[in-house]
Amino acid sequence: MLYRLIVLLLLMGISFKAQAQKPLPQDMVLVKGGAFVPLYGGDSAAVKVKSFALDAYPVTNAQYLRFVKENPQWRKSAVKKLFADANYLRGWNGDLSIGAAADQLQNSPVVSVSWFAAKAYCACQGKRLATVEEWEYAALASETKANAANDEKFYQRSIEWYSQPNPTYLPPVQQSFRNYYGLYGMIGLVWEWTQDFNSSLLIGESRANASLDRQLFCGSGSSGAKDTKNYVAFMRYAFRSSLKANYTVSNLGFRCAQSL
Repeated sequence: MLYRLIVLLLLMGISFKAQAQKPLPQDMVLVKGGAFVPLYGGDSAAVKVKSFALDAYPVTNAQYLRFVKENPQWRKSAVKKLFADANYLRGWNGDLSIGAAADQLQNSPVVSVSWFAAKAYCACQGKRLATVEEWEYAALASETKANAANDEKFYQRSIEWYSQPNPTYLPPVQQSFRNYYGLYGMIGLVWEWTQDFNSSLLIGESRANASLDRQLFCGSGSSGAKDTKNYVAFMRYAFRSSLKANYTVSNLGFRCAQSL
């Protein structure tokens, strides 16, 4: 009996080890967990983020085209207005046509998609959207550092991108900035949906965080933020809080995440 128990435990150990070493899905990278102080946090407000997987690239037009072919309810002419506004896939010529510059745009990030559509796409891949905390944590990485919070050049590059007008054609996702984790285009390509994009407003309603809205949106209140030089984070929080789930924006795309 004891021998059988030992064998069973050994087999279980082998199984657990195999599960732990299971490779990530194609085109996903590991973002090793850690802690960071978000824009609105104080000295003791570090947020812990568990390790997770994130798509190396934003979802492209070609990938989204395959999705709508397999899921007709998300085609341009069929989507319900409750789930996407009138500008849904605005740049596409039709339900199954990316546009006149399809060859140039197929590897560019898909934009003008709603939160509902992005969420549905990720669910069909067995994935989900990243949370705000996961996205911000991963976006802190420069090419060489997991946390470039004190790198002025990193912030300056971000500010320069946010100040530029949208190009006529977005570049292929593979040509964008690659950070420490192997993630492309976290900065310098498109804005991205997150799972809890409106969490700043929801959290701010609680008694414990009643001042959060003022910290994010009030000029005098924002001086209480931990990292006041991180202007691009202010922009992202303000932008997310201006969105509704059915909104579509010409420079707003997404990528998928997966829990480990």
